[in-house]
Amino acid sequence: MTWKHPSSPVTKKFKVQRSAAKVMATVFWDAKGVILLDILPQCQCINAARYCSRKRPGLLRRGVVLQHDNATPHSANLTQQWLQRYGWEIVPHPAHSPDLAPSDFHLFGPLKRHLGGMAFETEDDLISELRNWFDNLDVDFFRVGINSLLSHWQKCIDLHGDYVEK
Repeated sequence: MTWKHPSSPVTKKFKVQRSAAKVMATVFWDAKGVILLDILPQCQCINAARYCSRKRPGLLRRGVVLQHDNATPHSANLTQQWLQRYGWEIVPHPAHSPDLAPSDFHLFGPLKRHLGGMAFETEDDLISELRNWFDNLDVDFFRVGINSLLSHWQKCIDLHGDYVEK
């Protein structure tokens, strides 16, 4: 509502377009590329049971080193038991430290820049664009991201745990 004088011109209303719904993507990647890109169905969220069910069967072997943050699905007892059963090594991740998560400091920025300004007619169009973007990244992109984790950890150690921007 707006306050106006009785003789004021009629307020024009802009046509409102419904914005696209958000899409939740889980991305597992290493120095060689994307291992798993999983898109959750709309209006569903990730929980421990879903998180454990999303691991690729080919990776269910010992010797995997996994880094993930302390989000509830990652730190839940169900997830911890699942990871122990398969003997995966978990790299510790301090809370509120996106500077120590390669997806945050290396992957999502370029993805956001790539998708910036794009509009998608359907969720399938967006998912197709996500898959194409990941498929077309050079293997060096992934190698650099994983290798830079060491320098991020070292900065964190040198600064006694203080937040590292870049």
